[in-house]
Amino acid sequence: MAIEFDTHFEPAYGMAVEVAPGVRRMTANNPSPFTFHGTNTYLVGRETLAVIDPGPEDEAHYIALMKAIGGRPVSHIFVSHTHRDHSPLAARLKAETGAPVLAEGPHKAARPLRIGEINPLDASADLDFHPDVALADNELTEGDGWALRAIHTPGHTANHLVFALEGTGILFSADHVMAWATSIVAPPDGAMSDYMASLDRLLERQDRLLLPGHGGPVANPQPFMRGLRTHRKMRERAILERLKAGDRTIPEMVRAIYRDTDPRLHGAAGLSVLAHLEDLVARGRVQAEGQPSIDGIFMPT
Repeated sequence: MAIEFDTHFEPAYGMAVEVAPGVRRMTANNPSPFTFHGTNTYLVGRETLAVIDPGPEDEAHYIALMKAIGGRPVSHIFVSHTHRDHSPLAARLKAETGAPVLAEGPHKAARPLRIGEINPLDASADLDFHPDVALADNELTEGDGWALRAIHTPGHTANHLVFALEGTGILFSADHVMAWATSIVAPPDGAMSDYMASLDRLLERQDRLLLPGHGGPVANPQPFMRGLRTHRKMRERAILERLKAGDRTIPEMVRAIYRDTDPRLHGAAGLSVLAHLEDLVARGRVQAEGQPSIDGIFMPT
């Protein structure tokens, strides 16, 4: 099944846009090749609110967010994961509202750094983040007229969560499933095997609407997520084909597989290829000279 991405999205910076009953979306003005038009913050509830992913440390976004809150109590601040476009504003919002911050935990990598390895994603990680409440998988948090269930979905990061709005079929899918593009899965922070397992778990849920961390909603989640799964499997096959054709390094594979992709994303693409190769090595489909690495040599088994 070929996947069709939806890149039509109006960010409406500074405005709170109703996207479902009792749910409003605000998009931070931090567009980039990795964030699309910006990071989505969600306000849940009518009288007493929950905030999901306050966003980056951005003054304009903070002012707009406080205006949308409009003096109403904020009882909970939920954070899906610890990238700097999602979590830093949580500390300032907590100081202003007194609401506790809930997340899976501090930033962590999917695996330890190998000897001599430098984490290329360090600059994107919010290493100062520490939640007040560490959410267990499947833990339910109840508020004023709403209840959010935390679901552990490692892959994009090791501490990634999505949040199900109980009784509605709505899932806040953060960076795990987005309508506009595939999620970046980049070692050592992320792991492809984790991502695929988390995707399978979401496929089992039968949610009717996904509200992602970037871009617009996914209105028909089941076929879309099956398409994402197929897309990843096709990428895996492309990597195996490049190895059979004689490629031995990740830059060679990226130049061939991502020839139509924005060159600014080739670094991230290389990390995605590494994530696939780590998984393929673990499954015995590929051999590596030493430990798999971004500058390593790979061979088909």
